[in-house]
Amino acid sequence: DRIEIIKGPASSAWGSSLGGVINILTKSAGKTERPAGTVKVSYGEGRTWDASAQVSGLAGPVGYYLYAGRRESDGLRSSREFVSSSLFSKFSVPVAEDVDLGLTIGVSNPKNKLGDFPSGDATVSSDDRSFFTAASLNVSLSPDLDMNLSVHRVEQNFTLKTDTLGLGILPPAQEFFLENTGDERTTGARGKLVWTRGIHTAVLGIDADQGTLDQTLQAGPFLQMIGVPPTSAGRPAITKWAVYANDTIVIDRWSVTPGIRYDYNSIIGSFVSPSLGVTCRLGENSLVRASVARGFTLPPLSWTSAGGLFLEPNPALKQESIWSYQAGAESSAIPYLWVKGTVFYHDLDHEIIGKRGGAGPPDYNDLFVNKGGIRRQGLELEAETVSFHNLSAAAGFAYVRIKSSNEMESRDRYAYNVKVKYDDRKSFQAHLFGHYIWWDLDAGYQAEYGDWIWDLNLAWKIVAAKQYDAGLFLTAHNLLNGNQYTFVDDKNPERWIEAGIKITF
Repeated sequence: DRIEIIKGPASSAWGSSLGGVINILTKSAGKTERPAGTVKVSYGEGRTWDASAQVSGLAGPVGYYLYAGRRESDGLRSSREFVSSSLFSKFSVPVAEDVDLGLTIGVSNPKNKLGDFPSGDATVSSDDRSFFTAASLNVSLSPDLDMNLSVHRVEQNFTLKTDTLGLGILPPAQEFFLENTGDERTTGARGKLVWTRGIHTAVLGIDADQGTLDQTLQAGPFLQMIGVPPTSAGRPAITKWAVYANDTIVIDRWSVTPGIRYDYNSIIGSFVSPSLGVTCRLGENSLVRASVARGFTLPPLSWTSAGGLFLEPNPALKQESIWSYQAGAESSAIPYLWVKGTVFYHDLDHEIIGKRGGAGPPDYNDLFVNKGGIRRQGLELEAETVSFHNLSAAAGFAYVRIKSSNEMESRDRYAYNVKVKYDDRKSFQAHLFGHYIWWDLDAGYQAEYGDWIWDLNLAWKIVAAKQYDAGLFLTAHNLLNGNQYTFVDDKNPERWIEAGIKITF
């Protein structure tokens, strides 16, 4: 339905979220007896095709939303083919006048050939299977107080297989090298009270999760020859729970949002995340804002408990933590133009780095450790025009200076975005997008960037009937064959084109 992006640490509401949160809100169950939905099919280069269908409506008192999709490709670059199927469903059942029961079920099965990596003489493929379900209860306890309770279950199975290419670094071509299989199980519950009265919108919540990972490594002949056991297995587990509270207080032109959260997990321990945000509206068209927040991120279980091939788990590893300070303003006071600017300063401690051979004798496995901190400071600028003769434009710029206690010099990274849009509001749309990024990486990465990546999207409405619409679309990706990749084995695709049809009813 929509995607919300919260920049900077949002741990006071979400827990482990060091750099930000991407909150994906799925579509709601239908609310009309007449079914509504879309059917979409596209085909592109590399025998890449994408087909999906979705429908929502009411079956008696029960609202429903159903989705099915499948994507396949021979690969836009060599050795990158994939196939992926997914199903998703959501139901809403009114139990009483102020009580609703919700149910969500979804499955997916992506199979990917992740590519050939000549620098490591390896080719990698994966086969993933996911199942997730959630049940929720929404109750309006009073005109001022709402309650939401939910439980969820996520099951994920993955197989990551590595074979040799036979370039001379490893054994002969196509010899089995390594297979990593995993079985993840997570069960959790959520509870939230929302109280709205006068100048307050207060939230009190609790989260709890319990998860396990059954992981097995199977080593090929070459690895066994150098001392790796044929099979090794581990079953790390983690238990997490948290309580949090926040309040949005609106007084005249001012909006103040204090928040705090306490997190505990069985691996690392506890963490407290306070936050404070303030917004002031300057007239009808402008506002200024500022915030300060503390956040953290949990390291993966493989780094703390499970380990891996040539990787020793480090149970003493701490979470990275950060204090973030942000301030900015936005305005549409200038005729036909909206502008926004933000400055930020992030102070990160307990930076996690990989240390080769850090585990020491006898195996000298790699180890993830905490070491020093990172300071990031920079700014973001955005601007967008209103439509004039069906044309509008937008642009953005981001800059960050990164200084690590483990490096002598600072790194400067920046990016530009531009967009030009034409929309006749009847039957034709055209979008031209451009993206430029400078990563400031060492030569050892064999990266290439400094080019603009341009994408062009065209859409035509060919039928506009009372009961349904039908349209064609065409997208040309990377029009000028620009390069933006951080490692020579992971080059981005060159120019490729796809086209399709979309029917909405």
